[in-house]
Amino acid sequence: MDMSKIFKSRELLLLLLIIVFSIAITYINPAFMSLDNIADLLKANTVLGIFALGVLLVLISGGFDVSFTAIAQVVQYAVVYYFLQANLDNIYLAILCSIIIGAVMGSLNGVIIYYFKITAIIVTIATNSLFYGLLYVVTQGDLIYDIPPSFLGLAELKIFPLHAANGALYGISFVTCLWFLLALGMHLFLRHTVLGRSVYAIGGNPVSAERVGFNLKKTTLFIYTLVGAISGFASIVQVSIVQTVIPNSIVGSELQVIAAVVLGGASVTGGRGSVAGTLLGVLLFAILSNSLTLMKISPYYYNVFTGLVILFSVAINALQVIRQRRSRVRVLVDIKEPS
Repeated sequence: MDMSKIFKSRELLLLLLIIVFSIAITYINPAFMSLDNIADLLKANTVLGIFALGVLLVLISGGFDVSFTAIAQVVQYAVVYYFLQANLDNIYLAILCSIIIGAVMGSLNGVIIYYFKITAIIVTIATNSLFYGLLYVVTQGDLIYDIPPSFLGLAELKIFPLHAANGALYGISFVTCLWFLLALGMHLFLRHTVLGRSVYAIGGNPVSAERVGFNLKKTTLFIYTLVGAISGFASIVQVSIVQTVIPNSIVGSELQVIAAVVLGGASVTGGRGSVAGTLLGVLLFAILSNSLTLMKISPYYYNVFTGLVILFSVAINALQVIRQRRSRVRVLVDIKEPS
């Protein structure tokens, strides 16, 4: 096998690292590779994984979004509170409402970014503070413990359930399967639709993309609307997993999501990224984070670890870009040299 190809492919490199770290952690704690632990690890990182798909879309387009957690926080509180007040218990209706509300909130980012020509990171920092601040003003930080039963059942449902000798039921959580199905849909969208290809084109060079016919307005509005919808969906998944609504439970995890996506190969300058890389980035990030717990390292080092992951990933992306540019220069020189 050509080792140079492995290190040039972010997906193959991540897969290799996942295998190496899994073997190392299993050596420290053999229970790591058990079916129930793997299922729990995937379930615990499902919300992060869903958020990551939205962040991937934004980064590929050359944008930036840190408001997705605030959108999810507002959506989950509003939907759960309304359903309790209206005595409703329909998880499918709740998901639909969450997606719609999230899409509307996300579209606000797109409208401001496109029409007012303000940098995406500034806009989303502002809307993050706005949404989260309004939520706290309205709720006063009150928690909701009385969750409708159908919400709780979403995460408890198992796919391919197995009964252990002690009678316990193991299997992949239904919400984890929803994450993987959403990832498949995002992959098909990005790789096999005109709108998906326009996301890459705009992220690579928005001026050139417009000149060849891609609609910058349509794509920008669509991207941030879709990110909002994904955030709304993630909010209901999060409620089903933690079984309570805490106004500040999600806000603050933006860096973890961004770190996982960048680790997966997405470029913060746009035009690069894949769903496969993002999934592997989330899995590797989850495994590495879990290993900190197994090694009884203080949780205070978690943010240090997140920062190092972002710096490491950005450095690798930068080196890859430099290598590609040098290759192009060599090709141009070879073409211009007389035979």
